[in-house]
Amino acid sequence: MVSRTAAIVGCMMITDEDCLAETLAFNQEFEAAAASRPARDKAPDAATLAALRRNRLGGDTPPVRLPQGRDRVVPGGVGVRVLVPDRVEGVYLHLHGGGWAFGSAGGQDERLWRLAEQARLAVVSVEYRLAPEHPFPAGPDDCETAARWLVEHAAAEFGTRRLLIGGESAGAHLSVVTLLRLRDRHGITGAFRAAHLLFGAYDLSMTPSQRSFGPRRLLSNTETLRQTYEMVTPGRGAEQRRDPEVSPLYADLTGMPPARIVVGTEDPLLDDSLFLAARWRAAGAPVHLGVVAGAMHGFTLFPLTVTERELQRQHHFLTTAGR
Repeated sequence: MVSRTAAIVGCMMITDEDCLAETLAFNQEFEAAAASRPARDKAPDAATLAALRRNRLGGDTPPVRLPQGRDRVVPGGVGVRVLVPDRVEGVYLHLHGGGWAFGSAGGQDERLWRLAEQARLAVVSVEYRLAPEHPFPAGPDDCETAARWLVEHAAAEFGTRRLLIGGESAGAHLSVVTLLRLRDRHGITGAFRAAHLLFGAYDLSMTPSQRSFGPRRLLSNTETLRQTYEMVTPGRGAEQRRDPEVSPLYADLTGMPPARIVVGTEDPLLDDSLFLAARWRAAGAPVHLGVVAGAMHGFTLFPLTVTERELQRQHHFLTTAGR
């Protein structure tokens, strides 16, 4: 897989090949464990969805909520969780992952607090509404509201106008959608000085890598992605999901900030990042593309060597970007 991907990305460097064996071994263990569970042949009903949300990746142990985190509601009625270190040199608007149906603003306190302290950033994580109870465009609406609040109030709230945005998976998609909405609906460009986009879905009509990935049980696969898109955008077919407001890969990317785009070679969303990076660069914005050898979708959720490396690279980018 790595050699084939090298041909795809050309001069783009694939990172972390020295720990490829560890990464692939973890993938194999993950697949074996997933094979013991029933495959999902349709989108979950309400009861199943509630159980999945309780147990998502964490068993029966709820996420740690640190005392440094503070919940508040910004104008427009959107909840955010705010973590502010002693020294603040910027604000990071974080949009969590979870397939637009899982996750929460308070689900990553430990990781976000580490980022806040190391990168000297106030972190504002958005409690956007989740599908299927709140399908598209509810989630993007909430992220747009939080982003506009930051643009208008970051200086007064946090003492800085240096704004950054980013997220994982669905959160990466929402980050790009939010930047486009700020530009197209409010004429705001340049307020967010950089974007950090981790294994995002940017074409909800499905890129070739999404369609060809097949049934491998590596957190996401072809069928689970298809079910997710149908749940998030009910009543829309693939052609309708190519609308740039839904799939930012098809949008005009003029005026976007510098970006760091990261994906693993064993991720069904591989093409999404490769294609977005090419279009981002063609639109005139600097972009760094990181392709991680052997990594599956969501790899930073797991205790791997590549996870620790990737977190350090993310921290370095967010520490230095937009200065």
